[in-house]
Amino acid sequence: MKHIKLLIIEYGVWLYAVACIAWLLLRWAAFSVPGWAILLTPVAIALITVLSQGSLAAKIAGEKKVKSLWKYEAAFAILLSIVMAWVIVELKPLAFFTQASNTTSILKGIFNPNTKELVPMLAALVETIYLALLATVLAIPFAFFLSFFAAKNLMFGSIPGKIAYVFIRTVSTIFRSIEAIVWAIIFVVWVGIGPFAGMLALWIHSIAALIKLYSEQIENIDPGPVEAIKATGASTLQIWRYAVAPQILAPYLAFTIYRWDINVRMATIVGFVGGGGIGLALYQQQQMLSWRNVGLIMWLIALVVWIMDMFSGYIREKLTSN
Repeated sequence: MKHIKLLIIEYGVWLYAVACIAWLLLRWAAFSVPGWAILLTPVAIALITVLSQGSLAAKIAGEKKVKSLWKYEAAFAILLSIVMAWVIVELKPLAFFTQASNTTSILKGIFNPNTKELVPMLAALVETIYLALLATVLAIPFAFFLSFFAAKNLMFGSIPGKIAYVFIRTVSTIFRSIEAIVWAIIFVVWVGIGPFAGMLALWIHSIAALIKLYSEQIENIDPGPVEAIKATGASTLQIWRYAVAPQILAPYLAFTIYRWDINVRMATIVGFVGGGGIGLALYQQQQMLSWRNVGLIMWLIALVVWIMDMFSGYIREKLTSN
């Protein structure tokens, strides 16, 4: 059984490598490798490397005595991945260093902002800050309640608990994997262009993100108080109230402030698709090629993000230290 497991892992590694090589041959030399060759070649290589007792799969599986062949295999996989990334991204260092003059008008605008538009841009910036604040505040109760069901150490004591854990974790992961800008597109169609759509997008994403942060904090609590209160015959809610909550409140506040910090930055992005705030103003000015106005907005965003970063960092440090 152990050898089968190693073969499967090793086959996956070499299937990836062979598929990458086949793609590079197609891209560079217009040579098409047959599908059967891509699927069968890794079988032979995997057999050889596993039998040599130096495979990368053996190292991944935690085998104690593994020959040094796995190091070369890992290095080859990493190098191949870098080459793939270079080709797929179409990296052009020469263009980067020789075509900087194309951005002259943009850079002039950024470093010579139009201060005459300061008041309306400040209004949009305030809208962004409060948009992010409301999204964070409304996400807290939902994330707080659901995080208990997403904590393995609290839910794995029964079959219904395991089902609830898997369900909450799966749904929150799906919602978190969908970027806020995609949620903003959905809500712009749903409720119309404006800050309400942006707030809803950040709200949904914040709930999913905070569930993960909160539940992981619960999973790292000291089990001693939980076991002590459980021994008295306390109910699940009483265990959560008296054994879990006191250990997590300070980290929860730190995570929440950090999430507000993130939402202020994300609010700029959702504005590009109609989510309101200064992001919408930035998109409009960029479309009109008003680079001096764009420069003003960029400096305002940078200032607010810096202040938020310093403030949230200070508060988190105080909360976690106490």
